[in-house]
Amino acid sequence: MFKRAAINVILERLQEKRHFIQVLTGPRQCGKTTIAKQVMDAVKIPSRYASADEPMLKDRTWIEQQWETSRFTLGKNSQTSLLVLDEIHKIPQWSEAVKHLWDEDTRKGNKLHVILLGSSPLLVQKGLTESLAGRFEIINITHWSYEEMQKAFGWNVDEYIYYGGYPGSAKLINNPIRWANYIKDSLIETTISKDILLMTRIDKPMLLRRVFELGCLYSGQILSYQKMLGQLQDAGNTVTIAHYLRLLESAGLVAGLSKYAGQKVRQRGSSPKFQAMNTALMTAQQGISFSEAKENSEFWGHLVESSVGATILNKIKGKGIELFYWAGNNREVDFVICKGKTVIAVEVKSGRKKVSLPGIELFSEEFKVKKKLLVGPGGIPIKEFLTVPIETFFN
Repeated sequence: MFKRAAINVILERLQEKRHFIQVLTGPRQCGKTTIAKQVMDAVKIPSRYASADEPMLKDRTWIEQQWETSRFTLGKNSQTSLLVLDEIHKIPQWSEAVKHLWDEDTRKGNKLHVILLGSSPLLVQKGLTESLAGRFEIINITHWSYEEMQKAFGWNVDEYIYYGGYPGSAKLINNPIRWANYIKDSLIETTISKDILLMTRIDKPMLLRRVFELGCLYSGQILSYQKMLGQLQDAGNTVTIAHYLRLLESAGLVAGLSKYAGQKVRQRGSSPKFQAMNTALMTAQQGISFSEAKENSEFWGHLVESSVGATILNKIKGKGIELFYWAGNNREVDFVICKGKTVIAVEVKSGRKKVSLPGIELFSEEFKVKKKLLVGPGGIPIKEFLTVPIETFFN
């Protein structure tokens, strides 16, 4: 079983044998459906799986039909039944329907355990907060880690840095053109067109796409909003760009890290540091082969730093930990990891020549730093850092 931690959380709830809703949300190809089916195989109770991603048009009546089918199994001497609804966000007003049915079961004492899956975290979260407050538990499913890809496919750390964490693409890496097309067509285009453009009002779709492309091209680099506007043909304003970056992060594509300043207002107003959330998003669009990438120290350095950043960003999801960067006086701290008032500064040494000099010492003079980490040659090996839980560094 992969994503074992998520599976264990679900199984623990099922063992309580009570009425509950669990929501698995995360980007495409991160294993949400596989997790749900592994849970169904592991439990010894009546289980039902249904997906709203099937070609037939779905509405809230479909939810009611699936729910009633699971209720029927409860009437056959089963204490608990499991219902899994996949791609739930594609059904209009899904959260209102789920709330109504869940409240009915609560009144009747039905112990129906429901798992909802959604690949558009922003829309799933909106439905939850509007209709299902106090009735659910979110489980964040992230891109596959190096450890998971290594165990499943035998990858070494360089392969993970280049090919990223999409398990569905692993069998295609020996055919670079098919691999790149799979990433671009089945993941990037599908996520943008189906999970963002069709589900959210976007006034400037081409601008959204260009922000995504910039985010991948400049991953690991700080780019002011004004410089971004100069790079964009369909220029909007800085508020629009910042909004699109938040949508792209919600979809698991590209994030814009804020500068750490110890004050939330100043953080939000800073120039973002682009961070691809899976390095495959960078390499599939660059047209640079695995061997060429390793020979290009500048490009490989960006990949290494982006792989470290993506790993941190994915591992801290739902754990009350935040990720920033810091820059000042031509000095830079690649990553600043914060949990409450505890601050950890991270410098990534990848071999590439950086524009800004390491700034951990200068940063430490301004802020109280618990730990100063060097990742790469002379410090924690990249391979080791990618496999260690981030929480370990706060001990």
